[in-house]
Amino acid sequence: MKVQVKLFAVAKQLAGSETVEVELPTGATLAQLRAALAAQSPTLAHLASHAMFAINAEYAENSITIPPAAEIACIPPVSGG
Repeated sequence: MKVQVKLFAVAKQLAGSETVEVELPTGATLAQLRAALAAQSPTLAHLASHAMFAINAEYAENSITIPPAAEIACIPPVSGG
């Protein structure tokens, strides 16, 4: 299945796009999405391991299965001063 990941902040800047399309097997987990995103977009590799992901507007753990047609968001860590 193909999923579209919405990117925010530095993730969007690194990818040069607001979204990235990733091919995953049906029944893939968020952990598999992180790995696929890192492999497909090396500029996002480090970020993918530290970012929060939301699936259908709810923060998700690595073990969650991604449903077909899910809305996925990649939210990078932020720091302030």
